[in-house]
Amino acid sequence: MRILIAPDKFKGSLTAAEAAAAIAEGALRVYPDAVATQFPIADGGEGTLEAAVAAGYEERLNAVVGPILAPMGAAWAIRKNADGGASAVIETAQASGLAEMEPTPANALRAHSYGCGQLIAAALDAGATEIVLGLGGSAMTDGGSGALRALGLKPLDAAGNVVPLGGGSLGDIVALDVSGLDPRLSAVSFRIAVDVQNPLYGLTGAAHVFGPQKGADEEATEVLDAGLRNWASVLRESTGRDVNVPGAGAAGGFPASFLAFTNATLEGGFALVAGLTGLAGQLENADLVITGEGSMDSQSLTGKAPIALADAAHGRGIPVIVVAGRILVTQEELAGHGVVAGAQLLDVAAGPEDAIANAAKYLAWATTQVLEGA
Repeated sequence: MRILIAPDKFKGSLTAAEAAAAIAEGALRVYPDAVATQFPIADGGEGTLEAAVAAGYEERLNAVVGPILAPMGAAWAIRKNADGGASAVIETAQASGLAEMEPTPANALRAHSYGCGQLIAAALDAGATEIVLGLGGSAMTDGGSGALRALGLKPLDAAGNVVPLGGGSLGDIVALDVSGLDPRLSAVSFRIAVDVQNPLYGLTGAAHVFGPQKGADEEATEVLDAGLRNWASVLRESTGRDVNVPGAGAAGGFPASFLAFTNATLEGGFALVAGLTGLAGQLENADLVITGEGSMDSQSLTGKAPIALADAAHGRGIPVIVVAGRILVTQEELAGHGVVAGAQLLDVAAGPEDAIANAAKYLAWATTQVLEGA
């Protein structure tokens, strides 16, 4: 038997790679002669870099400026292509992640994406001809302005001074000095993984929907939203492009700057990552797929990575088993996506805290149990 073990991360407890290892341990207890291929997946947010590295991309580490100016190290990945070019994978969470910042109103206004721009510059220096940007877990609401700053753009205020970094300063920008913007940006293909449809600004935009989880109170949210409106206006005046489009509100509006100054495209996260990592080829060789994530809920059914994978497997006639931290949807709902059986860690752990603290052990155990009963 050939088993494809392809989970997403179990947020707060296991990376996707760690989850895959635990599931493989449990599966091989039942099928010791099986070929169990571990293949971490992601939906374009956090975990995208890990999935790329697991698929053969070379991981690199660069010193960058964190979301509130503290120096830090940030990982990214690159792989040479058959055509002589190279594809790079960069996650906003690596250089400008919320984990690097206390979520307070002041920090919500200060946070920026400068470090992401530094990683893009590193990828360009390494010869990247395609750059995939994975969005998720970001600290900033700066419309991607900080990243462009790192790449040579100078946003100016009414006095002709360069404005400070951070979303709180977007409202002061009246003009852009593009003379120093890295010319290589126009020659690179940018592919941005986006799984939300939020516009850049407005009540369903980046500040109002995602700002509070980054520490923004009501006042800070209004400042950030007004700033993003102004940023969109300045970008439109400079480039002629309207960046207030569905998906532009992801990761604090990060896509907006690249929609304005590059040939960037917004793509569904799972499909983009699956294509980069060669997931389709793995499916062709599988007799069974085991996937999972921390919480399998109604949002999972709207196209998150495990269910998107299940749909792809189902279309090929491959049965799917789901093992999750908790399952909040019915077996009937899962069956519609080709899932033949499922198990949750809460059924074998003493409670949620125990399940999180000992996730690997329980994940292996739950996998064994569901396979024995399938």
